[in-house]
Amino acid sequence: MSDSSEGVSRGEHRGDSRRDNPAVRRLADWDAARLADLAGEYGTPLYVTDLGRVRENCARLREAFPDAEVRYAAKAHTGRAVLETVRDAGLPAECASAGEVHRALGAGFSGAEVQYTAVHPPAGDLDYVVDAWREHPDLTITVGAADTVDRLRERGFDGRLCVRVNPGVGAGHHEKVRTGANAKFGVPYDRAADLVESASEQFDVVGVHAHAGSGISGDDLANHRELVRRMGDLAREISAAGVDLEFVDVGGGFGVPYEEDEPALDLPAVAEATREAIGGIDATLAVEPGRYVVADAGVLLTRVNTVKETPETVVTGVDAGMTTLLRPAMYDAYHAIRNLTSESGDGAGDARETVGATVVGPICESSDVFCENRPLSRPERDDLLAVGNAGAYGYEMASTYNSRPRPAEVALEDGDAALVRRRETLTDLTEVESR
Repeated sequence: MSDSSEGVSRGEHRGDSRRDNPAVRRLADWDAARLADLAGEYGTPLYVTDLGRVRENCARLREAFPDAEVRYAAKAHTGRAVLETVRDAGLPAECASAGEVHRALGAGFSGAEVQYTAVHPPAGDLDYVVDAWREHPDLTITVGAADTVDRLRERGFDGRLCVRVNPGVGAGHHEKVRTGANAKFGVPYDRAADLVESASEQFDVVGVHAHAGSGISGDDLANHRELVRRMGDLAREISAAGVDLEFVDVGGGFGVPYEEDEPALDLPAVAEATREAIGGIDATLAVEPGRYVVADAGVLLTRVNTVKETPETVVTGVDAGMTTLLRPAMYDAYHAIRNLTSESGDGAGDARETVGATVVGPICESSDVFCENRPLSRPERDDLLAVGNAGAYGYEMASTYNSRPRPAEVALEDGDAALVRRRETLTDLTEVESR
């Protein structure tokens, strides 16, 4: 790994940029002793985010798409330290809410580096973003319905407008994240050119946008290419009608390998296929990855508090739960898990056998399960477990359900650790209540 990740990962390399910046960081690449020290200092549950790895992922994306604009889909992780790192790496921010716009501007992104993609936006969101546009006139607003265009007009907005299109093609790791063919998202493909043409009479229409879904890899890549092809055709139709587009945004959703033996995405091949699929356009290609930037830059640390032997499995209770990391409960998502204590080298794991462990959290829901009957070094109370690929949609989807405070987050940079989000307290849970 590069120097920016020193002390965080093991098996560092020098002299070969492909080895210094590998396509994926596996959970096995994180240094167990270092993670154990962090858990000892900051407690658990604890998110650990390696900002050096975020930079490496940004660099890989920019290298794969040298002639495109690579934007960061901020919803994957909106922590200020991450946003500042992405900004410094040269990626603009694509924001899905007024809150994300607020965070991006607060992290130092200029208006020209912020694109707000409105999905059936509440009135308060539009009010905030239009006010922000008055201060930052280069900010771009993406709309997914003609109705939203009307609502912007009513608020006096006449600036940079992008139209989100529903291309009728979806992809992604789970049905709940496939957006490209879902009627919720975007203007129907056959109506998009007309809306662009009519809107261009009152707005500065700068682009069109589509997004297939999230976690795209394997067979889904064919659907992504079809989406890109359709967007290229649409861009040429719009250009022929006399509207000059600045960019054609084909979304992100590039997948990462969550399972240990799953191959890494061949990003250069995906980039080349994207360029071929879109064809010749008089506009800049834009992509907006989020997960790819931060997923393998984060791990979740959690402590075992209960071990219960059953005839079927070893039920392993930990202090993290679906309120800490929602993806397994929400999407049946797989996350690699390591028993760091059994690897400590101090004799604690010398005689550990591998058992089928079901790792569960403290939430009063049967869905509060990280894995079922997974081969794991036999857990014991107070063992420290690490959950991999937790940097994307980890803390971002955390909640206070069951009145459980959200965890702390530590950021690593140049080998140093800093607390970037303190652990919430029980008092925090009631601070916003009036009675």
